Amino acid sequence: MNTILATFLDPWVLFGFAAQGVFFTRFLVQWIASERAGEIRVPVAFWYLSIIGAVMIFVYAMRQQDIVFIFGQALALVMYVRNLMIYYKSPAVNKNNNDN
Repeated sequence: MNTILATFLDPWVLFGFAAQGVFFTRFLVQWIASERAGEIRVPVAFWYLSIIGAVMIFVYAMRQQDIVFIFGQALALVMYVRNLMIYYKSPAVNKNNNDN
């Protein structure tokens, strides 16, 4: 039992759980936005949480030397950043920013 408790109290394991928590939160944000709109919505916060969570998981994977997660998160980060680039290039976003 002490081994399990010691594993859970390891700072890197706690960091890994926090990373998964951030990554999971993006789905809650997307779900709440969709429920409020009554249709599928992917708010910009989804992409920021994706990036933060992916970076955290990437750091954890590097520490654990888990090549599967290292590659998976590295490739996913490219897609998340690209989606933000597309978002900020969209005419609707630029119009809203110019109206302020």
